[in-house]
Amino acid sequence: MSFDLVDCETKMSKAVIKILIADDHAIVRQGLKQTVADQPDMTVAGEAQNAQETLRLVREQQWDVVVLDITMPDRSGLDLLTELKRMRPELPVLILSMHSEEQFAVRALKAKASGYITKQSAPKELVQAIRKVHCGGKYVSPSLAETLAFELGDDTGRAAHEKLSDREYQVLRMIAAGRTPKEIAAELNLSEKTVATYRMRVLEKMNMKRNAELVRYAVENRLVE
Repeated sequence: MSFDLVDCETKMSKAVIKILIADDHAIVRQGLKQTVADQPDMTVAGEAQNAQETLRLVREQQWDVVVLDITMPDRSGLDLLTELKRMRPELPVLILSMHSEEQFAVRALKAKASGYITKQSAPKELVQAIRKVHCGGKYVSPSLAETLAFELGDDTGRAAHEKLSDREYQVLRMIAAGRTPKEIAAELNLSEKTVATYRMRVLEKMNMKRNAELVRYAVENRLVE
């Protein structure tokens, strides 16, 4: 069945979309609120600055759309997304990220996010994205749609990092960013031994032997800023 955004918006024209914004930066939350302030069909009814607050608000109240920053201070955004979808499977979650699509978009959508937009494009895309995911659609850019089509096809030829689990991918990016095993363990709430195990898995899956190779790969594939 095809998705008709216009038909959906017409049917829901009298409804006010109740939005929860989850982002640890107050200035970002304020900017998002201003972006939707002039829209009569939506309102930012709640804000959360960390994963714990986000989970509590979703548990205690009903929301139409959650706009979620993928980088939260107390928990991985992908982990939080998984927990939110486990708690409320039908709740549309629109990922808002400072990271380019190449870094997280495919993983977020595979984790059942309803859409992915970058903070750079948010002012012009946010309102349209919120309406579309509220109507049950998926919001992705044309370039991301093409990437998804490839991802859903034959597994051969996929980039090496796409074969990693979400946790392995996190460890890869943190190693490439110059983080020490101790720092990685603290941020991901893991033991250093577990971090070492993930590192070994990453090297094995990517057919590499040293961290320097991981760093070069991550830079060449724009997996780190």
